[in-house]
Amino acid sequence: MLIKAFSGLIPEPDKVESVAAVPYDVVNRDEAAILAEGNPESLLNVSRAEITLPSTADPYSDEVYLRAKNNFEDLQAKNVLKRESEPCMYLYRQIMGDHSQTGLVAVSHIDDYRDGAILKHEKTRPVKENDRTTLAMTLRAHLGPVFLTYRSNLGIDHSVKQVTEQSNPHFKFTAEDGVEHIIWRVPGGRNFQELFSALPSAYIADGHHRSASAARVGAELREQNESHTGEEDYNWFLTVFFPDDQLSVLPYNRTVTDLNGYSDYEFIERIKSLVSLNEADDGEPAGVGETRMFLSGRWYSLIWDQIGNDPVNSLDVSILQDRILDPVLGVKDPRTDNRIDFIGGIRGTQELVRRVEGGSAAVAFSMYPVDVSQLMSIADSGEIMPPKSTWFEPKLRSGLFIHTF
Repeated sequence: MLIKAFSGLIPEPDKVESVAAVPYDVVNRDEAAILAEGNPESLLNVSRAEITLPSTADPYSDEVYLRAKNNFEDLQAKNVLKRESEPCMYLYRQIMGDHSQTGLVAVSHIDDYRDGAILKHEKTRPVKENDRTTLAMTLRAHLGPVFLTYRSNLGIDHSVKQVTEQSNPHFKFTAEDGVEHIIWRVPGGRNFQELFSALPSAYIADGHHRSASAARVGAELREQNESHTGEEDYNWFLTVFFPDDQLSVLPYNRTVTDLNGYSDYEFIERIKSLVSLNEADDGEPAGVGETRMFLSGRWYSLIWDQIGNDPVNSLDVSILQDRILDPVLGVKDPRTDNRIDFIGGIRGTQELVRRVEGGSAAVAFSMYPVDVSQLMSIADSGEIMPPKSTWFEPKLRSGLFIHTF
């Protein structure tokens, strides 16, 4: 793996909590607006600049990208964000309840992504990839790190422990959701560049669109630069590496807005002809091979049979897509069909109930989480998982370090 330290933008110590923001894609426009309300220093005013414009504004319009640039420059002009005096890497620890994970923040080379050393397991949605590409090119910056994982390594673990036990944190705060965020500066990166050079690969856990857009931006700027060397800042993008044995994976649930012309009764009868279906007490699947469904005020258990051994087709999310979402509900391509929505498991099954009972969805599906080892196995084989198969918690905060080019 090619990584290096970088001289990025970081918040002033007394501005960390006001700047730090959830990733752009875990909230919708209204939720982002509420989180940033009354806080002009929130990075959401840059990553989701449409919230600073009338609600009728097209989020992909030139006006939004220009507003993002102005807001970004304003944060720098007011010294809310300041340039590091030297190249640094960072250690980033998150603590959520009893769970703790510590990752290394550095910039990674786009050639590792283009050549397959950084492995992906999902396809991107064109509209989101285009959006992040345009924003990065407009700002000449990567606002939030791509969440990567790797097979745990004792040498890296030892170096991480040395830093965290022998130096004081640079930033430390608890976000409104109760997650504690702790940052250590590592000037020059110590020996991490050498340690990571021995890793054969890393895996995208979260950030497929940011990775793809970084590669596109780098490729475009290479073509424009007749003196290109490969070391220019545009060849690198912001990443954070967590060892696989520290990760927590939650399910990524689904809702569909309508029943594709079926009545509730007709839909239930059709499902009964395809899968073992029984009423259930709640929305929590007991394990792999089971999905829970909420319809008409009731939870149902769907038990899949004849799963097979294919690493992709045997996933519960794949079986649901192949046996119900596509043939029954008519969701042919979940990447582009606006009738399907994806809800992170951190919101719980009560969010699925709320959406169905509130009328924004006709039916909801509660999934059992995919294991990290499954993700790695699928990526290693060059296969692609269905979109929105995994939800990692806790979520990284954007704005703690920003890479510019």
